[in-house]
Amino acid sequence: MNAHCVQLGGEQLAPHCCPAMILSPFLVAVVVVFASAVTGCPVLCTCRSQVVDCSGLRLFSVPPDLPLDTRNLSLAHNRIATIPPGYLTCYSELRVLDLRNNSLVELPAGLFLASKRLSHLDLSYNNLTHVVADMFQEAYNLAHIDLSHNPWLRKVHPQAFRGLVQLRDLDLSYGGLSFLSLEVLEGLTGLVTLQIGGNPWVCGCTMEPLLKWLRNRIQRCMSDTELVECREPPEVEGAPLFSLTEESFKACHLTLTLDDYLFIAFVGFVVSIASVATNFLLGITANCCHRWSKASEDEEM
Repeated sequence: MNAHCVQLGGEQLAPHCCPAMILSPFLVAVVVVFASAVTGCPVLCTCRSQVVDCSGLRLFSVPPDLPLDTRNLSLAHNRIATIPPGYLTCYSELRVLDLRNNSLVELPAGLFLASKRLSHLDLSYNNLTHVVADMFQEAYNLAHIDLSHNPWLRKVHPQAFRGLVQLRDLDLSYGGLSFLSLEVLEGLTGLVTLQIGGNPWVCGCTMEPLLKWLRNRIQRCMSDTELVECREPPEVEGAPLFSLTEESFKACHLTLTLDDYLFIAFVGFVVSIASVATNFLLGITANCCHRWSKASEDEEM
């Protein structure tokens, strides 16, 4: 410390003697504000070791401020219906996000743009209706996504999971899916387990490509194979999806030969002639009846 800044014999120091001492309260205030931004915990939530637990608090909205270094965030078992756009922008350290058992109908576009370290996402037991294209854009490290038990989930866009090459576990069980495009799954090169049971699958011709892919790629890793049943058409209602064979889709591959087309043309020609003849006979009959009726009236007069 500068000798001129030491108080001697009770002598008062000049204001310009100790600039460091004058600035130190300001620096302390800055440090305190920064520390509070990093470590401050939302009201009612519990925070410990970068884990923020706000589950089961009957929240209707997400807490506005979280510690900036949050890695594990649980908002499960609440009544959250919407998430503000950009809500996760400041939490680039986030690894685990638990939103299960809420009232979410949709997620805002670009929600995960800053979530490059996110690996585990649980959206089960919500009211999601569809999974849009690039919903998980930039969250390239996602390894587990749970979308199960969303009873109104009717549609998954073919590019919903585009770019998620690290995804290993995908749960789409117990929703309202009747069809799933093969394109949804083809880009998931790291996929190991897939659950799709409990959905009202329509096992028509459009199901065949998906069934072939499942058999070749992932059937051995599916833990709910016995739960994947057909809801329609009526002839296969209740049948396990994996019990269907190539014979089940035989009608989807019927092709017509030249003889078939000629036969159809001949039948059409015959039907047309028969129709013309029938109309001609009906016309003659109607005309005769009309003349007979008129003649009868003249005789009575």
